[in-house]
Amino acid sequence: MPIYAYRCEACGHAKDALQKISDPVLTVCPACGADTFRKQVTAAGFQLKGSGWYVTDFRGGNSASGAPPAEPGAAAPAPAAAANATAAPSPAPAASSPAPAPAPSPAPKTGS
Repeated sequence: MPIYAYRCEACGHAKDALQKISDPVLTVCPACGADTFRKQVTAAGFQLKGSGWYVTDFRGGNSASGAPPAEPGAAAPAPAAAANATAAPSPAPAASSPAPAPAPSPAPKTGS
C-alpha cells in the first residue's frame, strides 16, 4: 500500500497516510479542521507486509555473490578479477592416475 504525505496549507501540519490507491484523498486537516489538507509530491513509498519480506530486500540491486549490499558512502570491495590478477598462480591439479616413476640414474663411475 502506498504511503502519501499530506500538509495543511493553513496551519502547516504534516502527516503521512497509509492508503489504498482507490481511497479518497484527505482534504480536512486533523489539527485545525480546515479544508486545506493537500497531498504532497514525494518519492514513492510503500510497505511490504507478510512473511518472507525484509526491509533489505531489493535494496542494492541483484547481487550474484549473495553478500549484503554495501551502505551508501562505503568503499566498494575490489572485483574478484583484479584480486586474482595480482595473486600467485595456483599449482595445476593432480592427475587422477598415478605419476610414472622417475628413471633410475646411471651408476657412479669408480676407479682409474
